[in-house]
Amino acid sequence: MATRRRNPYPGLIVVALVPALLFGGCWRFADGRAPDEVFVAVDDSVPATSAPVAINTPLLSVRRAPAVLSRDANSAAFLSELQPLLDSIDSSSCFAVSIDGSPVAAVNETVPLRPASNVKLVTASVALEVLGEEFVYTTTVNGVVGAGGVVAGDLFLIGGGDPVLNSTWWVGPNQKFPPVNVTSIEVLAEAVKAAGVTSISGSIVGDATRYDDEWYLPTWAPSLRFSEGGPLSALLVNDSREAADLSSNDPVVGAATVLTQLLQERGVTVGGPPKEGTSDGSPAVAKVDSQPLPAVLQEMLTTSDNNTAELVLKEIGLAAGGAGTTVLGLEKVMTTLGEWGIPLEGVTLVDGSGLSDENRLTCQALLAVLQHGSVDDAVGQGLPLGGKKGGTLYDAFQEGEPLSGVLRAKTGTLDNTDGVANKPGAKALSGYVPLPGGGAIEFSLLLNGETITNKSEYRPTWELLASILAAYLTGPTPDALAPR
Repeated sequence: MATRRRNPYPGLIVVALVPALLFGGCWRFADGRAPDEVFVAVDDSVPATSAPVAINTPLLSVRRAPAVLSRDANSAAFLSELQPLLDSIDSSSCFAVSIDGSPVAAVNETVPLRPASNVKLVTASVALEVLGEEFVYTTTVNGVVGAGGVVAGDLFLIGGGDPVLNSTWWVGPNQKFPPVNVTSIEVLAEAVKAAGVTSISGSIVGDATRYDDEWYLPTWAPSLRFSEGGPLSALLVNDSREAADLSSNDPVVGAATVLTQLLQERGVTVGGPPKEGTSDGSPAVAKVDSQPLPAVLQEMLTTSDNNTAELVLKEIGLAAGGAGTTVLGLEKVMTTLGEWGIPLEGVTLVDGSGLSDENRLTCQALLAVLQHGSVDDAVGQGLPLGGKKGGTLYDAFQEGEPLSGVLRAKTGTLDNTDGVANKPGAKALSGYVPLPGGGAIEFSLLLNGETITNKSEYRPTWELLASILAAYLTGPTPDALAPR
């Protein structure tokens, strides 16, 4: 049975207004007993200035907290507007919404459901705390450069885990969402050339030992491998493509192949074929850094980049547990969520992207993660923007529709690609609606069902949600309720 929380706001408004009225009365009483005349010394040597505009609102009036007053004034109407949406949520789905972290309404919020790519919200939030906003991925080229720029032996391309190390021609596995905020491997090739390297007697050897060699997670459906996620490697270029129409059987060799070609194009001769190996400890010749972590997270969230999510998770494992593995990354994710006070009953995470059908999240947990963060932090600002090209919300909430260019939310889609009878898919949407004057509405909507990924199935619910959230923004604003 669907459960609904009582709306707390009518009672809270009364509780808030009673002390405010009492304090306001005390202020007026004190004001009435003030002496008729007050002597103020005036220094004639100080130039006269314009007097500030007088504010007549008592110091202890509820108007002195206009954002809170606006929220409270709008909440009762908001709950009433939400009722049709709440009534539409069946037992296979959940919904929860809050305003500035204060609960408004929820249905089935503790039921574990398939979250699809909403898992990326969790991965990004934990990465921001564990790795920090200043974190960058560094890819290096190591070797010994001798006289005349000759490398007598191999030159090592050492992967730093950068998930967005790309050639300029790479448009991503899904051309609707080309990669953004990438790290240019051409820049790395130019740096090798600038270091004076003229020829390499050996090979470009790819080193991916920063992470483990689990290219695909065992819980991923076979149909999703490569096309949607993987291969996963600490050395990955163009998602393991050597050319626009040529994939590599080995991501490490593929990366070494791309760099070999770029160096040859720049006049550097390479004697041996690209291969995989381990660096011999020689010094760095050149390097290229990714943009700071917030830009990488934006790439992951805006385009729903599965490889980026999985490699970020491995980096969390390396930072927290000493090894770049999915298992250690997940352990740190769950530990961090617990430290934040996120309700974890029913929560099961087996990857960082949400590709696995075995992930389970609750609307309660997702809402709490959103509340722990902010629409203004790197995760909030990295989310797709309704109606904006380049992100997964490009065809929803378009110009002229409610919340166009306002709503920031992570989408999620998981089809029953294996054709298993009665196996539900997932369509998810969780994020923020910024409020005038600051703060935000936080919401999480997880829809599960056999045909839920059909636009005719989920779009009516999305559109109803958008109209309700947009209606809240038309109520009394903090500016209208500010002190006068």
